[in-house]
Amino acid sequence: MAGLGIRLEAGDRMILNGAGIHFLTAAQIRLTNRANFLFGRQIMPPEEATSPARLIYYALQTAYVGTPEEKMAALAEATYHITTFMQETTSVSARLILSEAMKAASEGNFYQALKIARRIIRHEDAVIGHASASAGGLNESEGN
Repeated sequence: MAGLGIRLEAGDRMILNGAGIHFLTAAQIRLTNRANFLFGRQIMPPEEATSPARLIYYALQTAYVGTPEEKMAALAEATYHITTFMQETTSVSARLILSEAMKAASEGNFYQALKIARRIIRHEDAVIGHASASAGGLNESEGN
């Protein structure tokens, strides 16, 4: 049987076509149809959407795996956060990454948009970390 096999450990979480799944025991599953899903560290809980880049990721995540009712609002929210970030940043590379994410999302390729959004999170973390270090302060978010 063709499909995508995934091994999950007890305690792992998965979102599959808008449904949250919490694995109580280890499991191996095979998806035999096309499905929108995220699992493990790909899933950002709402309380972790604490920065502009993370707000973008969370909105794109909801557009990708949310319920049909959530998808349109989430895409509008992602568009808002991407546009705002692009207007506020002075980084040319950040604008290029954000443009790629917006293009992928507007074409309905939300998984690709999420992969790109992870790049903007890394970029944001590097810039914030660099700014904190150059200001002589400690980055309170380090170690999380």
